[in-house]
Amino acid sequence: MSARIIDGKAISEAVDQEVAYDVGRLVQAYGTPPCLCVVLVGDDPASQVYVRKKGRRTQATGMISREIKLPASVSQAELESQVKALSADSDVDGILVQLPLPAGLNSDAVIACIDPTKDVDGLTEVSAGRLVLGRPGLRPCTPTGCVILAKRTLGDLSGAHVVVVGRSILVGKPAGLLFLAEDCTVTMAHSRTRDLASVCRSADILVPAVGRPELVKAAWIKPGATVIDVGINRVNNPAKGPGATRLVGDVAYNEASEVAGAITPVPGGVGPMTIACLLQNTLQAACARRGWTLG
Repeated sequence: MSARIIDGKAISEAVDQEVAYDVGRLVQAYGTPPCLCVVLVGDDPASQVYVRKKGRRTQATGMISREIKLPASVSQAELESQVKALSADSDVDGILVQLPLPAGLNSDAVIACIDPTKDVDGLTEVSAGRLVLGRPGLRPCTPTGCVILAKRTLGDLSGAHVVVVGRSILVGKPAGLLFLAEDCTVTMAHSRTRDLASVCRSADILVPAVGRPELVKAAWIKPGATVIDVGINRVNNPAKGPGATRLVGDVAYNEASEVAGAITPVPGGVGPMTIACLLQNTLQAACARRGWTLG
């Protein structure tokens, strides 16, 4: 068996196009496009690259992209004050604080300063509570992207057994709840799960999100299962020379591809969907703030 490759880049581009269409409708109705503001603290190269990508894709959909760049030396009080100011700014529809923050800054306290109606990363306590209660709200981007990939690959997910490996508040826990909302049967697994391989083998849809390079082997996968690999890990790549690295997921991709029915690559799978869902959330937040319902 050779797995179908789930092209996250192509699916994310389709989502971006859908967002752009609805942004155009919103602008026709209200005159002003949605505005996403990203707060970047410090000079982490990976964060800088990611923020640039967000900015380009935000603008490509017709939305306004703003960036607030602060030095790594910024104080906790100064950062929180900046986020509170953005929450009060009527011109800003969505706020995203790029994580991780430099050492010494409390990200939980900063996130708590975000107006939940502008929480396009879906990380505030209000957003988490709405997710748990099944009420409308802004959902975390990466797990939402996982669900979209699964639905656009398989169609109706009702009744499917989903195994999520990892219980982080950023991905694992919300992914479980989002798949449950699709009427899936969800098992939450983690590092202390007994006979983890056997649990994974029971999944119709397997979602590894633990940050351990190539943890999931082919023998852990039910033949024909769909694998949504959230992991992104940088490992040594001796074939390219001393010091060279490459990106791998939480799944041993080459061998897993011979067993799975469909699988996301790393990179090019879940990653592009995170930004697509961020743009969806920004549009949703803008519509809610204007009292406009997408139809």
